[in-house]
Order: sequence, then C-alpha cells, then structure tokens
Amino acid sequence: MIFGRVKPLDAILATAEKKSLHRSLGAFQLTMLGVGAIIGSGIFVLTAEAAQKAGPGMMLSFVMAGFVCAVAALCYAEMAAMVPVSGSAYTYSYAVMGELVAWLVGWALILEYAVAAGAVSVSWSGYVVGLIEHAAGIDIPVTFVLGPFDGGLINLPAMFIAGLVTWLLVVGTKESATINAILVAIKISALALFVALSVPVMNMEGFTPFAPLGFAGISAAAASIFFAYVGFDAVSTAAEETQNPQRNMPIGLIGSLAICTIFYILVAAGVIGTVGAQPVVGAGGEALAPGSKALSDQCALLAAEGREAISCSKEALAWSLREIGWPQIGNLIGLAAGLALPSVILMMMFGQTRIFFVMARDGLLPKAFSKVHPVYKTPHFITIVTGCFVAIFAAFFPVGILAEISNSGTLFAFAAVSIAVLALRRTDPHRARPFRTPAVKLTAPIAILGCLYLFWSLGDETKLMFLGWSTIGLIVYFAYGRKRSHVGRGAIEVYEVDDDAPPLPVQPATEQ
Repeated sequence: MIFGRVKPLDAILATAEKKSLHRSLGAFQLTMLGVGAIIGSGIFVLTAEAAQKAGPGMMLSFVMAGFVCAVAALCYAEMAAMVPVSGSAYTYSYAVMGELVAWLVGWALILEYAVAAGAVSVSWSGYVVGLIEHAAGIDIPVTFVLGPFDGGLINLPAMFIAGLVTWLLVVGTKESATINAILVAIKISALALFVALSVPVMNMEGFTPFAPLGFAGISAAAASIFFAYVGFDAVSTAAEETQNPQRNMPIGLIGSLAICTIFYILVAAGVIGTVGAQPVVGAGGEALAPGSKALSDQCALLAAEGREAISCSKEALAWSLREIGWPQIGNLIGLAAGLALPSVILMMMFGQTRIFFVMARDGLLPKAFSKVHPVYKTPHFITIVTGCFVAIFAAFFPVGILAEISNSGTLFAFAAVSIAVLALRRTDPHRARPFRTPAVKLTAPIAILGCLYLFWSLGDETKLMFLGWSTIGLIVYFAYGRKRSHVGRGAIEVYEVDDDAPPLPVQPATEQ
C-alpha cells in the first residue's frame, strides 16, 4: 500500500495541460527568483546562529550545507526539466513512489515554505527595527516588535510584511517577479559592498580557534544554516509558469545556487576576519544554545560591560560594519536587508501556494485550494490562507525555532527527490531527459546520505516535532485525502478541479 497509487508521468503532464497557470517566467527571472529566495535570513541573520554553534568553523558549515544542496540541485534539475509542472518534490514523488509518500512530502513542504516564510518575516523585523533605532537614535519597546519567546508580546512588523507579500502574490506572478528582481539587485549590491569593506581588512587571528565546539558544532551549524539554501527548490515549483522549462529550469536552479554559494563564503569570511565569531559561553565555560534564555541573559551581561558578540546580534552584517568603523554603511546594509528580505518571503509563499494548488488539483485537498482568480489568474484563496498562517508564525515565534523546523521538512523533501531520480532511471530509462544528473548513481546517493546526516544533526526537539507533524499528516490523509483522491477513484487525468462534475476516468490507477 505504501508505494501504491502511482500517477504516471504522462498523466501528470496531461493534467497540467488541462488546467495550467500562465507561463510568463524566463531563465533570467527564474535565476533572480532563486537568488531572491536563497540569499536572505541565512546570511543576513542566521550567521549569528552559525557562529554560536560552530565559531569560525561556520565557514565549513556553509560549505557542507552548500555541497548537499548542490548534489540535490542536480537531482532537482533533472526532475524539473523532465516534469515541468507545479508541485516540486510532491509531484515527483507521486510519479515514482506513490500517493502516500507524495502526501508526506507535500505535508513536509508546508514546514519548508510556510514556516520558513515566517522565519524570514521575523528576520526582516529585526533588521528594520535595528535600522530605525540606530538611524533615528531611539529605543523601540520590545513589546510589539518581538514575540513572547524573545521577551515581547507580538511581532507586529513581521505580521505586516507577511501581509504585504501576500497581497503581491495575489496580484500576480509576473508582477511579483518584477518587484523581486529589483529587490535582488539591491541585496546583491549590499552583500558586494560588505565583502568589499570587510574582506580586505580581515585579521587571520579571528579564525583561531577554528572549531571551538568541535566537528559536532560544525555539523549542527550546517543543519541550521541549511535553511539559507532552500530557495533553489522553490524555483522548481514555478515550472508550470516557466517558458521553455526544459532549458530554463536547470539554468535557474543551478545558476542561482552557484551565485549564492560564492556570496555566502565571502561574507562569512568577512565577518569572521573582522569582528570574530567565537561562541558566547556561560559562566562555567559551557556552550549556550542559540535562542535560549541563557544566551540572552549572557548577551545582556556582555552589553552591560560594553562588550558585544556577533552571536548576540539580530542584524549581523550591519552590526559588523558598525564595529569596524562604517556606521553609516552599516545602516545602509540594514536598509538593504529591510528592502530585500521580502523577496525571500515572496518565494517561500510562492512555492507553498503552488504545492497546495497541485495537491488540490489531485483531489487530496479541498477543491477551493485550486481556485484561480478570474482577473489576476493566481490561486488567490490558498495564497490568502497561507499568508494568514505565515503572519501567525511570524508574530509569536523566534527565527531560530522556525528555521530549525523548516529544515526538517526541507531535508525530507530533498531526500525524496533524490530517491525519485534514482528510481526513475531504472523504471523509465527511455523517457526524454532534457537535463540528466551527472553520475546519478553517485550523485543521488550522496544527496540522500547528506540530507539524512544533516537531519540527524538537528536538535532532538526539532526531530520530534517533525515526527509529530508527519503523524498529523497521516491522520489528515486517511481521514480526507485518500477517500477523495482522483487517482484512488480511478481518474488519473483531471480536467477541472473547479468543475462540479466528477473527474473523468481515463484508466485504472497504477498499483505497485
């Protein structure tokens, strides 16, 4: 049963042709969308989290996370070019491993996208509040700019930006992509300026000791900052809205990942070599967990003594430039982050709504989720629903917790795609593959093992939360989705989910 109800690739492609989204995105727009989704909280905010876990060893953490993403990207590129429809890992799993696995992957992608969008909203709030405080010389009360875990009540700025991005996505994909391209240009310029000012004045003493908490700390940091790379997978969810996807999807996926990895390494080196990245420890020399009350208290003590650390900053890059004598440029970096981080939120929510769209088109979710706006031609209903949940996440939870939860879903989905590529090479070797994963018998297993290793390196609470979320997903599937699945009812091809008429049967569902 677990590998049953497989939906053939030909039927998936036929379904997409019957009810498709407008194709308006080219290779450049896809690459910019990918860069916009990838470069964000990981380098602007989670640099502080990585420093607390790994110290200067976070350089190796970025390399580890980037390598796992690179091999996974090669698998994604093959599937996205071969199956140019919305749905990402969910669609690919449906075609290879069956409906139940596909449902679990789609359910996990909720963690990847919606929770991640909430995390980036919190990050945006931190930069904007910090910018206002330093530029205007005022002290904003934390009650309405931090959630309860951080000592506040509700994060209103984070809720605001989530609502604004929701409106942009309802207006339309092409319009959102155009705005995103402008924000990406601002973001790249800011990072380039940071590199130009920090790298030339690096002090190699900042890199010693390189791994104060050992390799376990480096692995834990890699598992956390993996969050910084997840955007490339969101590009694949736009396949159904891409012109010439067989050519443009691989360019968008691999190109955006390459650009972002170079920036990540250079910026991390600039931080370590200028202000240092040694972890903040407790009174007894013990390591303190990022996002914990103990770390917050220790940071308060350091601030009272006139000493600060990168691990205590909620605006790592802006703070670093202020520390090395560029206060106004630091404020500009804060402004750039405030302008650019919404592009990350946009792509996370974009990916989430498109996955819901396809799951509803398959009958696994209510058909209302697949409604398309008569004017804007976007899935407006699920976009608004997703936006509400993102706003709630952003209002009450800190970025560290949200990022860790998001990573668990991401790693599960990446591993599933890598398995699907390997399996499909054996079950359907003659299918046209515009892009072929090089050395797939080596690349795919490395991607699978890398995802499993990083998942294991996550905190125990995060892993338990993922198992609990998966259990809820199974309950929803067997209580609702399995009974209403079009494939389960013998209708592989679906003409219109919005239509009141039942789906037309094409052939019996494939069972393995």
